[in-house]
Amino acid sequence: MSTDKTLDTTSGTRVRRTPAWLSATIAIVFGLFYAYSAWSGLGNLLGLNNAAQLLDTTLSGFGWGLLLTGVLAPVVLFGIAFWFGRRREAGPQALMLLAGLCLVSALSLDIFVFGLGSLIV
Repeated sequence: MSTDKTLDTTSGTRVRRTPAWLSATIAIVFGLFYAYSAWSGLGNLLGLNNAAQLLDTTLSGFGWGLLLTGVLAPVVLFGIAFWFGRRREAGPQALMLLAGLCLVSALSLDIFVFGLGSLIV
């Protein structure tokens, strides 16, 4: 029975892990892009709120929710992509972070398409 256990552990099911420095480098590089997107979302939130105040109106509840999503989505999606890619090789880890970044960019583009007119009361 002990022979079967050693065969199971050495039968090629060993998973190669990315070195910690490479994993951290990949996460930091992609993290900068996610941080830029979150910063851009915060700029949209503050800028559109000021623009609405200049028009003597306020943002609607939908507008606040949409703009807050633009700020929080990059942070949450980076956390999810990092969590799922943390124990994988460098290629799949980078692809997971890239897929999350593509999703964040698509959400940011959707927010941009809505524009100020549909976000105010």
